[in-house]
Amino acid sequence: MTSPSKSDPLRGEVWTIRFDPTKGAEMGKTRPAVVINPRSIGRLPLRIVVPVTVWADRYAEIPWLVHLRPNERNGLAKASVADCFQVKSVSLKRFVSRLGELHADAIDEIGAAIALCVGA
Repeated sequence: MTSPSKSDPLRGEVWTIRFDPTKGAEMGKTRPAVVINPRSIGRLPLRIVVPVTVWADRYAEIPWLVHLRPNERNGLAKASVADCFQVKSVSLKRFVSRLGELHADAIDEIGAAIALCVGA
């Protein structure tokens, strides 16, 4: 794998992203997010991401929230959740720093949750 750069965040990587400014109930502030689009999709300097927030036990039964446990590989500092209802395309200019990457099974779980959200 080549050295990741801010200009080339890859599928499955966890990055800190600046989501502000936001409107309404959009997830905001600077927070981790998972890059989900494959390298072959898209021509603009954008990436499709799923924002990550802190885990709460009440999220256990919500099918579009994917539980992410912190480990050295993903770089997350605490138990977290990928909110697949808030999937969005963001500019590379919003990317701050790479934290790590997810295992393939977590990426697959996120993909399934997104499919649920869009009725696929």
